[in-house]
Amino acid sequence: MSTVYLETSIPSYLAASPSRDIVVLSHQELTRTWWNEERKDHDLFISEIVLDEISRGDPEFVEKRLQAIREVEVLILKKGIEKLTEKYMSKYNFPEKLLNDMLHIAFAVYYEMDFLLTWNCKHIGNAYFKNQLARYNAIIGHETPTICTPEELIRFYY
Repeated sequence: MSTVYLETSIPSYLAASPSRDIVVLSHQELTRTWWNEERKDHDLFISEIVLDEISRGDPEFVEKRLQAIREVEVLILKKGIEKLTEKYMSKYNFPEKLLNDMLHIAFAVYYEMDFLLTWNCKHIGNAYFKNQLARYNAIIGHETPTICTPEELIRFYY
C-alpha cells in the first residue's frame, strides 16, 4: 500500500458544512468521495501539526474533524523535520506564516511518504513550488512525495 500524509485541509473539508462557494463545495465532495472510496487503499498519516490545527475553532467542527481522523496514525515531530523546515523557510525566504505549511511538507519528506494530500494549492500544492521543491530536495538528498489533491488521487479503471 502507498503512504499518504493528510494535510489539515483534508479533515477540514471532510467535517465542514457544505459550502455556498461552488468550487469549495466541489472540493468537499471530492474529498468525501476519496475518503469513502479510496482511503482504504492507502496507509494514512497525519502529524502533530494537523492535530493542533484541526483542534482550533468551533467545538462542534473540532469534534467532527477529530472524529474523522481518529484511526489515522500520528507522526512524531523529530529534529530532522525541524531542520528540513528551517531549510525550506530559508531557501524560499518564506514569511513565518508559512511555517506550518513547510512543516507539513517536511513531515511528508522526512517520513518518505508516497503522497501528500492537500487542498492548499496556494502554497503546498502550487505547481511552481512543487517543481522547485523537487529540485531542491534532490540536491539535499531527499525524495519528494507526490503532492496532490484528492481529485488527483482517485483511481480510474478501464
